[in-house]
Amino acid sequence: MNTKRQGFLQALGITAYCFLIGLFFGNANKFFPKKDPFLTPVLILTSFSASALICAIIVFYKPYKLFFDGKKKEALEIVVYTALSLFVFAVLTFVGLVIFK
Repeated sequence: MNTKRQGFLQALGITAYCFLIGLFFGNANKFFPKKDPFLTPVLILTSFSASALICAIIVFYKPYKLFFDGKKKEALEIVVYTALSLFVFAVLTFVGLVIFK
């Protein structure tokens, strides 16, 4: 698979994952009690940590394998294209928020 496509798909996966997490937290008040001074921060911090790990796996697993297979240039290209694609998705999300506010 070419590096541009791989980077785009990884960024799309991250964006879809963030969308799902956003839906969860946007509707969390329907599932959880309104006042919980202890467990709410624990849930948020645990979710943040798990999300960082999941995103790292999505972004870096393939480049990690390529790097240790001696394909360092290809590994770096995938990371760069993933970052660029994520930036484009972030800009499009911002534009969507402004248009559909």
